[in-house]
Amino acid sequence: MKIKKRAIGIALNILIAIIIIAVGYIAYVFLSYDRLEDNLALDIHNARESTDAVHTYKTLELTSWNIGFAAYLQDYTFFMDGGKESRARSEQAVLDSMNYIDTRLREEDSDFYNIQEVDFDATRSYKVDERELIRSAMRDYSYVFAQNYDSPYLFYPITRPHGANKAGLVTLSRTNLTDSLRRSLPIQTDFAKVLDLDRCFSVSRMPTDNGKELVLINLHLSAYTTDPSIVKRQVKMVYDTMLEEYEKGNYVVASGDFNMDLLGESPKIFGVPLNAFSSWCNPYPVEDIPQHIKLIAPFDRDKKIASCRNNDMPYKKGKTFECTVDGFLTTDNVWVVSSEVLNEEFKYSDHNPVQMRFVLL
Repeated sequence: MKIKKRAIGIALNILIAIIIIAVGYIAYVFLSYDRLEDNLALDIHNARESTDAVHTYKTLELTSWNIGFAAYLQDYTFFMDGGKESRARSEQAVLDSMNYIDTRLREEDSDFYNIQEVDFDATRSYKVDERELIRSAMRDYSYVFAQNYDSPYLFYPITRPHGANKAGLVTLSRTNLTDSLRRSLPIQTDFAKVLDLDRCFSVSRMPTDNGKELVLINLHLSAYTTDPSIVKRQVKMVYDTMLEEYEKGNYVVASGDFNMDLLGESPKIFGVPLNAFSSWCNPYPVEDIPQHIKLIAPFDRDKKIASCRNNDMPYKKGKTFECTVDGFLTTDNVWVVSSEVLNEEFKYSDHNPVQMRFVLL
């Protein structure tokens, strides 16, 4: 009887300890959660002293790429998308992926770049400062970084936790930037905020040769929100910012990862239906696009290249769910010459880069 009572006592103490640890961890997550302030001025690193301005009536090129914190090889799967992995496979794997990404960015030789999901001081990417690797590779460009989120330590999966992660948006411009601002996007305020984290977009300015400004917006909207109204509010905030600049006579180009189906029918186009792990890919609400703003969803019906794949399984064309969530918004004083998805076959990211050529009228 004494042995039985002792066993029950030990089991009860273990249970109490587990409860205390669980409650303590939940308290840690919520107490350490802190949003960055809105309208935060960003540090600009201009490549050189210059009085150059962006030319109107000249074809310009913007490349936008969510690099997936340099972890997503073709056979990589991610636990939040129905897969198994939670981190890049090694520090060297991150460095190898970043070397490829930097090389491709240089090869494109675009006038502007918007890059998303760039890590620094992050468990999942072994503390590699991906910002500095991009900045070093693109030293001839003006550079600005906007931190998207700073997540508390996630002890999941148990065997290899996702950890604590900091990530953000890098904007590069061949013309010197004069001002850049971080805008905080609406997010959920309940428990879901610890899964979808903080969100923002950056607003960067440069002069044009007619006395106006080109305003370049870099964005990464919510992916795991459980409240559909949040994404609509995020998009509206971007629209409002664009229209405010347009009314001043400025040109506005936004690009990034919208985390919505910009084509509206990606399952039909790419031949793989939605499943339980890809149900996040909802059609973009084109009915809400206001006057003077255009959505540019890059797509070639002859090639049918998607900009994003789901990560519940290793990538296999025709088997893995694909959709186009990366694209552009422009004001109607910007003439779009062309747009396309660059086919990297998801070798080093779960996103392919997208590219747009345009003229300021």
